[in-house]
Amino acid sequence: MTAIGRRHSEGVGPLLRNWWGFDVQELHALVVEDDADISSALVETLEGAGFRVTSARDGREAVGVAAADPPDLVTLDLTLPHMDGIEVCRRIRETSDCYIVIVSARSDEVDKLIGLEVGADDFVLKPFSPRELRARVAALFRRPRSAAGAEDASAHRGPHVPSPSQPADEPSTIDAGGGLVINSARREVQVDGTIVDLTRIEYDVLEYLATHLSRVCTREEMVLAIWSSALTHDHHLVDVHVANLRGKLRRHSDATWIHTIRGIGYRMDREGGGQQDRRAGGGPYLVARIDSEDWARGLDF
Repeated sequence: MTAIGRRHSEGVGPLLRNWWGFDVQELHALVVEDDADISSALVETLEGAGFRVTSARDGREAVGVAAADPPDLVTLDLTLPHMDGIEVCRRIRETSDCYIVIVSARSDEVDKLIGLEVGADDFVLKPFSPRELRARVAALFRRPRSAAGAEDASAHRGPHVPSPSQPADEPSTIDAGGGLVINSARREVQVDGTIVDLTRIEYDVLEYLATHLSRVCTREEMVLAIWSSALTHDHHLVDVHVANLRGKLRRHSDATWIHTIRGIGYRMDREGGGQQDRRAGGGPYLVARIDSEDWARGLDF
């Protein structure tokens, strides 16, 4: 542990527990970055937040470290020696449900889309703000992992934190029509009985929209509910994950559940619910069907 990280962890233990809601020092963070200065900054930022941190300087080393000492969090550069960050993300995701945050200077929307598609949870641009990075990571850990991961967290890392998109008094199963069923207790989505493979954030986006059926949800409120109040300006997070979500649902059905409300956000309607149900809470907004290919081509939502 660096001197800065040691001073932070020794001096603000109670503050860290209040920030995270459990003992973050039990968590392992892996920093994958080939630039020594940036790697050092990331290590110090995460050690200062209380993580046990290891680092890797190339893609092959990162995959090996992740296999030998499974991380709870990975910060990942895209441009790496021997194996690029996209392939590293894909390989880690094959065996791990850890949180992956891409930290990269590559700002192209296509890079963000590909990174999120292969399993990353968030994308932070360089040069990064340590405060923003900590806020994004804290927002990720406030959401439960898969059902098994959430049980492990409650057993070993403190009290379970319920998903912000699922109020306690809501039913555990949501039938969105057209064969789409969302089981919040299992964090499982099925279309016509077939399980849809979603990332954690894609599931959270779908569940949030499903618990607000027929109501327009703004991008800002979705970021606030799913990520963090510190990130309400970052609306591209919602757009990218909605595009990915639509693409995955469309592999199983031609039904259209999620509609774009231009300039505002999204609305989810019960498929086959009729025009009266579609208008409820929607307002006089233009509804457009925009798929992931449109987003990849840079269409402005």
